[in-house]
Amino acid sequence: MLKLLRYILSALGFFLALYGLISNDFRIGPIMLLCLGLMFLVMGLEEFKKRKKAQGWLMVSIKGFRWI
Repeated sequence: MLKLLRYILSALGFFLALYGLISNDFRIGPIMLLCLGLMFLVMGLEEFKKRKKAQGWLMVSIKGFRWI
């Protein structure tokens, strides 16, 4: 389930970034960054499930910087 959510969020972020570059409409940039932050949160949760706490905390902290 987490892997599917990660793929969906990464594809959504990629297509939003591609749309912004092609159309020169950068109003959707915050939505793209939100998708990227959520993707890092999901990746951190996956690392916690694998018992890799250091990498999990790294991903969650990257999510925090993405949202700030």
